[in-house]
Amino acid sequence: MRGFGLGVAIVGSGMIGAVHARAARLAGARLIGVAASDPSRSAQAAARLGAGRGYDSAEQAIADPAVDVVHICTPNATHLEFALAALKAGKGVICEKPLATTAADARLLVQTARESGRVATVPFVYRFHPMVREARARIHAAELGPLQLIHGSYLQDWLLDSNDTNWRVDAAKGGASRAFADIGSHWCDLIEWVSGERLVSVIAALNTTVPQRPGGNRQSYTSAERGEAGAPVPVTTEDVAGALFKTQSGVLVNLTVSQVSAGRKNRLWFEIDGAQASVVFDQEEPERLWLARTRSTELLVRDPNTGSAEHRRLATLPAGHAQGYAQCFEAFVADTYAAVRGETPDGLPTFDDGLRSANIVEAVLKSSATQRWTTIEP
Repeated sequence: MRGFGLGVAIVGSGMIGAVHARAARLAGARLIGVAASDPSRSAQAAARLGAGRGYDSAEQAIADPAVDVVHICTPNATHLEFALAALKAGKGVICEKPLATTAADARLLVQTARESGRVATVPFVYRFHPMVREARARIHAAELGPLQLIHGSYLQDWLLDSNDTNWRVDAAKGGASRAFADIGSHWCDLIEWVSGERLVSVIAALNTTVPQRPGGNRQSYTSAERGEAGAPVPVTTEDVAGALFKTQSGVLVNLTVSQVSAGRKNRLWFEIDGAQASVVFDQEEPERLWLARTRSTELLVRDPNTGSAEHRRLATLPAGHAQGYAQCFEAFVADTYAAVRGETPDGLPTFDDGLRSANIVEAVLKSSATQRWTTIEP
């Protein structure tokens, strides 16, 4: 119960806000209140999530002296304002990714977090899969040998239909990049953290395959709700992306990103090939890790009694009892609260990692626009 006694507020009442609220409660924190887009929605969200109160505004939540940590779960364009206010109010902050819609704004948040001395984290939660920790441990123990190639994809289908939409489609709310900033950022963070390699340059191409989607004020629509949607509006953010990176040691890294791949619900997949062995992780089958050598192949299974120390720490359920995204999020929030209490959990993604992601996104956007290799800000 590492969050026991901490008071937290959730700013944003959508799907991800509910995920944050559940993880906060399981980590032992007190859910003081929720702030939505207006007082009525805040009251409804507080009742739904079991929070103590619904705030009239995000500003009221941030100013509440009972709140120690603010969870920011609002559209991307609001992250800068709310995170700055929370840090200046002396609160710890968990801010959804992308940390900001520009690298300059992300840099300001990193500087403010450092000056405040508060814990400030970003939920790159796939780091918290036990088998991801196992892959990292084996790479850092040199079991794969020198790395030779890294490749993979992050594929979804939730925007496949031309009548599907979401606030993320609107560049004014979500930022200039959508698919890459939303999910490609997860893949890049994971690869750098697991492999120890640093991406230094990129050549990328972005493509919008659905040129128009429904407008309107609703947060999202699906093809089943086409009668409720507004008139079609032009889409300026990408549905798919392809990127080829080089690392500081010269390893080639290839990534495909899509939010329009039929049947792919949330398939984050990577393969890291070394001179002695290769390792594969698939987020849709997170209980297993594929490890292969020239004459043998192993299928490693999540088990709290085997593997690396971090694998065992995060394997909170017995072997054969599937763990997934929810447990990753719970572990991330619990580790953030542990950091607030002065501990130093391994692999906790901070605002520095959010800035790193913003730098990669900006290099991808620039490369796609110029059709040239582009250096990634260190």
